[in-house]
Order: sequence, then C-alpha cells, then structure tokens
Amino acid sequence: MSETERTATPGLLRRGLRLEYLTISWNVIEAAVAVGFGIAAGSIALVAFGFDSVIEVFAASVVIWELRGVGEDRERLALRLIAISFFVLTAYVGIEAVRDLLIRAEPKESVPGIVVATLSLVVMPTLAIAKRRTGKAMASAPLVADSAETMLCALLSLILLVGLLLNATVGWWWADPVAALMIAGLAFREGVEAWCGESHEDDDPGDGDE
Repeated sequence: MSETERTATPGLLRRGLRLEYLTISWNVIEAAVAVGFGIAAGSIALVAFGFDSVIEVFAASVVIWELRGVGEDRERLALRLIAISFFVLTAYVGIEAVRDLLIRAEPKESVPGIVVATLSLVVMPTLAIAKRRTGKAMASAPLVADSAETMLCALLSLILLVGLLLNATVGWWWADPVAALMIAGLAFREGVEAWCGESHEDDDPGDGDE
C-alpha cells in the first residue's frame, strides 16, 4: 500500500483533484494565447512559455491519473512522466533560443504576451502553494512535484515578462532568446529533480508548520 493511499482522506483527494482541474483549465487558455501570439510576434520566449503551459496540462493530467490509483509503481511512473515533459521542453526551447541568437531574430512586441505573463504571476503562485500543501498532507509525491512545476511557471512568467518588456520598451531583441534559455535551464533542473523523485519538501517558503 502506498504512502498516498494511507494518508489521503476523501476531502484531501477531492481538493487535490479540484486543484489539478483548475490548473488544466487555466493552462489551456494560457497555452493558446502564448503560443498563438508568440508565433505571430516571433517570440521564442513566449512560445516556450506556451509550451510550458501545455506541459503543465500534461503534468496535471498525469497527477489526476495517479491520484485516482494507488501503488508506489504508479507514483514513480507519474514522476518520471512529469520529468520527461520537462526534458522535452528544455530541448526544444534551448535549440530554438540558440538559433534565434545566432541569426539575430528580432521579435515584435507583444501586448497580449505581457498581459498573460502578468496574470500568470498572480494565478500560478496561488495554485502552486495550494497544491504543495495538499500534496504534503496526502503524502503525494507527484502532487508536490507538480506544485513545483506550477511554481516554476510563475517564475517563468516573471522571466518572460522582463524579456517582453525589455524588447518592447528599449528594443533589446536578445532579451527574448536569453529569457527563453533561462526558462530552458529551470525546466531542466526541475526535470532532474522530478526524475530523481525529489519534491522540494524541505525548501517550501509557502508552507508553515502544519
């Protein structure tokens, strides 16, 4: 019997599932806006952010699948699938960002991108903290790992916002691919930690002693 099965109450399970469904709903909208306007503006950072939202949808779906089942093998597989999603994002964004730097691709400014990044800075931390607390209460490593991915999305929002604003206000075209490379680096780190089964339980600034 898994640790999740031993400690999850029906109320905690419903809360965890509800948070994941909210995550999926928000990220579907976020992905559509970011990828669409990112392609239109030629912004690899915005496109990368949109693809991260797609991965967030995938990760949330994996966690829902894991929460509805039991067993350590299922939990381990869920963590591995989340990790793989990070590695895919890292590879794509890293290659595209380096290419843009080499060919000096200059993205257009994107007001919709700035808006969605700003909104994400509010929504994502709130969801991440709630998922982390619920995951800890349930002893669900995949839910805690997914909360780290959601918090990463908030950090990516900040990086994206800075890159988009620098490009729009002072014309620093290189800020966009540099922001994308930062996103790729953070995604790789989170992928390694999820693959190894780490879930940031010892360094959570959003939690108190509960």
